[in-house]
Amino acid sequence: MKVKPNQLQEGCILAKDVESNSNQALMRKKTVLYEDYINVLKVFLVEAVEVEATLIDGKPFMPKEVLDEDEKPSKVDSENKSFMDLYLQAVQTYKKLFQSWQAGSKVDILIIRKTLLSLLEKLDQYPEEIISIHHYATKQDYIFHHAVSVGVLSAYLGRKQNYTKAEEIQVGIAGMMADSGMAKIPNSILNKNGSLSSLEFDEMKNHATYSYQMIKDIHGITDGVLLGVLQHHERDDGSGYPMGVSSQKLHKFSRVIAVIDVFHAMTSERYYKQKQSPYKVIELIVKDNFGKFDIKVVQTLANLIAYFSVGSKVRLNNGDLGEVVFLEPHAPVRPMIKIEPSGEFIKLATRSDLYIEEIIK
Repeated sequence: MKVKPNQLQEGCILAKDVESNSNQALMRKKTVLYEDYINVLKVFLVEAVEVEATLIDGKPFMPKEVLDEDEKPSKVDSENKSFMDLYLQAVQTYKKLFQSWQAGSKVDILIIRKTLLSLLEKLDQYPEEIISIHHYATKQDYIFHHAVSVGVLSAYLGRKQNYTKAEEIQVGIAGMMADSGMAKIPNSILNKNGSLSSLEFDEMKNHATYSYQMIKDIHGITDGVLLGVLQHHERDDGSGYPMGVSSQKLHKFSRVIAVIDVFHAMTSERYYKQKQSPYKVIELIVKDNFGKFDIKVVQTLANLIAYFSVGSKVRLNNGDLGEVVFLEPHAPVRPMIKIEPSGEFIKLATRSDLYIEEIIK
């Protein structure tokens, strides 16, 4: 829907890029608007912006005045929710479950399964959403966004690794439950504003074990799900936790979740950590963590991101805009870019100083 800046509220999500009077991109599509961003729009005298009908907390956005009545969500639209709507709803569902676990309630795995399946079914219709999911994470609700995203991404990556349908669902459930044990971490540690002490960090590392304990007695939970949860912070070289086991003893679910866990964390907004480009993160996982992750899993993720990038408008780290026109088989996250408006072609595979900062369309 199209609204004036004075109608905006914190949590609105841009549905289209916002351009300044000089036709330069002022804010990108899918930016979550908070007070500072809204003030910038007013300072630049932006007359109207396109926003989603749903706020970042999953609630409907109901401004007093809509400039284009045709863009109000219809009853049909509300019934046939978009992937983003379902995702934000899933985050709120997980948040309520997490709070109930903090209060001592047991895990209702059927709710987790139902939530995951609804997202995977919608993803079948709009698979390109898989490379945009990290945009929706907020600092305030990061734990809940992370859980849902890791579940969905793990399931989708499992599919691309030829998992059976049952395995795809199982690795998704494991991904969504991997950090559930955070509910057993004291709030004084979980919500601390500042660096953790060594003792506090050791307690935080116990969350994988707590997650395992929360689901180990649930009827129907497979060994794969249990190991995927328990081992998601283990590393191929034995440097992980809680048991320090190496690749030979790692379940294939934990190998997938380990990569997705790091990938989503590094591409999302977090307190004290600035988000990074998915393309840059893939390279960092390969270069800075060599020997720690299953390279086949990393390669599958890289190919997935690259596949949905072809034909997309992208922004490079130097500010240039362009279009992805060709994938390099040996370097999928470093494709060939046609720069706009010059028409120059740049092979990122030969330019170590440049990388894709963001897909913008």
